[in-house]
Amino acid sequence: MKTDILIVGSGCSGLYCALNLPREKQITIITKSDVKSSDSYLAQGGICMLKDDSDYDSYFEDTMKAGHYENDRESVSIMIRSSQDVIHDLIGFGVDFARDENGNLAFTREGAHSDKRILFHEDITGEEITSKLLAVARKCPNITILENTRMVDIVTKDNCCYGAVIRREDGTIETVEAEHTVWACGGIGGLYRHSTNFRHLTGDALALSIKHGIRLKDVNYVQIHPTTFYSPDEEERSFLISESVRGEGAKLYDKNMKRFVNELLPRDLLAEEIYKQMAKDGTDHVWEDLRTIPREELMEHFPNIVEHCREMGYDVTKECIPVVPAQHYFMGGVWVDHESHTSMERLYAVGETACNGVHGKNRLASNSLLESLVFAKRAAKQMSGQKETISAAPELFAAIDWSIYADAKALSSQYHEYVREAIIAADAKMQQVQDARTKATVAFRKQCAQVG
Repeated sequence: MKTDILIVGSGCSGLYCALNLPREKQITIITKSDVKSSDSYLAQGGICMLKDDSDYDSYFEDTMKAGHYENDRESVSIMIRSSQDVIHDLIGFGVDFARDENGNLAFTREGAHSDKRILFHEDITGEEITSKLLAVARKCPNITILENTRMVDIVTKDNCCYGAVIRREDGTIETVEAEHTVWACGGIGGLYRHSTNFRHLTGDALALSIKHGIRLKDVNYVQIHPTTFYSPDEEERSFLISESVRGEGAKLYDKNMKRFVNELLPRDLLAEEIYKQMAKDGTDHVWEDLRTIPREELMEHFPNIVEHCREMGYDVTKECIPVVPAQHYFMGGVWVDHESHTSMERLYAVGETACNGVHGKNRLASNSLLESLVFAKRAAKQMSGQKETISAAPELFAAIDWSIYADAKALSSQYHEYVREAIIAADAKMQQVQDARTKATVAFRKQCAQVG
């Protein structure tokens, strides 16, 4: 198969990238599961937008602070400054954000934000955005979407990507020759026992990066969402109780129904406090109280959360619900520059797969959808501006050893192990650095004491 642009993933970043490419380009989107099984559909809270220049410094600082100041400052600035353009595009694609009584965009606030700057559609903002992008993409004659089609490898030579090897739903292995390839294949939640992610999102792009020597960044920066509905079923995907719920006033209680924490702490700090309380209480969860939110607002803003809790046997208007932290988001990933280009020629990465440094060590609530869209559009613009002739490499495809892809289960296991080992190694390296700093600090203090 031949195409101009191959996009691996059908979430909001992949779709938005496709819609920002020239209509004369033939675009093929493949997705590992059905087209709607992307984490973009699961995003509840909302999407940030810079309301006006007076909020820039505050928004920038909130993002940096949440990320422990390990963020790429230029990436953060690009994201914030591009937000109004992206929202304008989304509204043009038919996305229906909440409005106030005067018809103006309505904003809400979430944890670690110093102001209300988050747009939303009930508590299914991700689904609203992604479904509208998908509807537009399906009407474009130059875009072909292949469901239940998995990328099993990329075809490379001299640090240049010429396309990919894919497995169809019936098990057939074939190749896709492409001028450019875009990885938009989500995060790594499927590798974790408890995660809000779909189980098939297992870091395939990271595994292939390790295999082909493509640069990675911060692969151990994994965000734990502090509040997901607790279920004793370990195989069940964790249902997220949105940050917005706490932003609107929900409280967290210990086993004695006593409030024990500031609910608007950044996610990593709040999750840590919840773990501490669970250990202190000897429990598997804590309690979240949504009764502090007016009933009408609960039903209007969080209908899906209310319904899920009802299905699980809880009436949020009358009782607290059990919540527990779970793996939620991946701040690290495939290293990319500010145009979403990886360290390999003709290969881009966007969305949760990529790491452009926006989030630092911890993502600020509702920056994920915005970051994905901003840098997906920049990738599309970069590819659209390529004027040089793109060379083909038919000999590479002719020389492929098909036998290495025959055992799908063994290959998946191998790829999963690549990613797990990379995360473990990054954690160990970070611990070594921290230990060295501690030793240096102790030595310095002893030296100062001796001088004194």
